[in-house]
Amino acid sequence: MTASHVMTAHEVGMIRIYMKPGDRGRVAGGVKTFFAGKPQLYRQVVQAAKAAGIMNAIAHNGHYGYSNHGRIQDEGVEIANPELTMCVELIGDREQLETFCRDHGALLSGKVIIYKHLERWRLEAQALDQREIVPGAEAVG
Repeated sequence: MTASHVMTAHEVGMIRIYMKPGDRGRVAGGVKTFFAGKPQLYRQVVQAAKAAGIMNAIAHNGHYGYSNHGRIQDEGVEIANPELTMCVELIGDREQLETFCRDHGALLSGKVIIYKHLERWRLEAQALDQREIVPGAEAVG
């Protein structure tokens, strides 16, 4: 069987930023209104990653665990536990991720940030030779 796709690999990196769901970011312009408080930090990080051109950004909710040597936290039965650790994961080029962290140091200061080297795999359709598709095609033409 002839492969119909070619795979290429490209080096990328991933950072995981650990925080509490209740952590708040900063307000644009430093002004807070009665109805519009500080945005949740995880949302602000994902929005900033999108604006910075980062390839992927996603927030993962935790169910049970701890971060930064803190107490073990559990998900609440009826309401969410604002102390339970969550993770924002960003994937992009290492230099881009480093720049993002430096540029957003005020938001990320004091957070546990882990970097991991990854490979991004891409599958692209391969142009097939007619002889690979039709038996005996080499005799035609």
